[in-house]
Amino acid sequence: MDAVRVALLREVLAGTEWLGATRRFAGALRGSVVSHGGGLLLVGTPEYEPWHLAAHLVDEAAWSGTPELRPTLVRHDARPSDPAHLAVGPGRLAAARRGETLLVVSPDAPGADLLEGVHDARRAGATVLTLGDGGDELTTMSHEALRVPDGAELDLDTVQHLVSAAAGENAVPAPRGRRRLRDRLSRLMDQLTAPPPARW
Repeated sequence: MDAVRVALLREVLAGTEWLGATRRFAGALRGSVVSHGGGLLLVGTPEYEPWHLAAHLVDEAAWSGTPELRPTLVRHDARPSDPAHLAVGPGRLAAARRGETLLVVSPDAPGADLLEGVHDARRAGATVLTLGDGGDELTTMSHEALRVPDGAELDLDTVQHLVSAAAGENAVPAPRGRRRLRDRLSRLMDQLTAPPPARW
């Protein structure tokens, strides 16, 4: 799905809860990785690995100048002989630390092994975000969750497109306090002269 299709989808979804929900979730994702300087782990289930979301986050990281959005894809069937970027296995969840962000994409309730890995990461201080219909136990472990129940108006793949696009667009929160007129004008000019959205 390219930027034009995302824009059209947003027009169709105007006035629904999905637009605000995906932007809030994307803001939480971006805020977490940027404030901690990166360390984004992306994991799915053994049956559903979020390859597509990983690719879009890599694109958004490059386009937005936010390298912290570039994820490490944690794969359930990773082998040491795989290329380095594909050889990260579930043991990486147990090694997660404070300052890292774990994004779990799960279309349905995950198995005990994944739940244990998520629990270990949270206990070690990682920020946990979940996307999908991973069930109550996974949602309870999450700092932020966007539930996409089976049979919802949008499917999980479409929601992932909206989240990744919004993560690349959400601005870093402005510093608190009064800003001078020149600062506000400079920020407005930056927004008006920004390049068009990235195409996938």
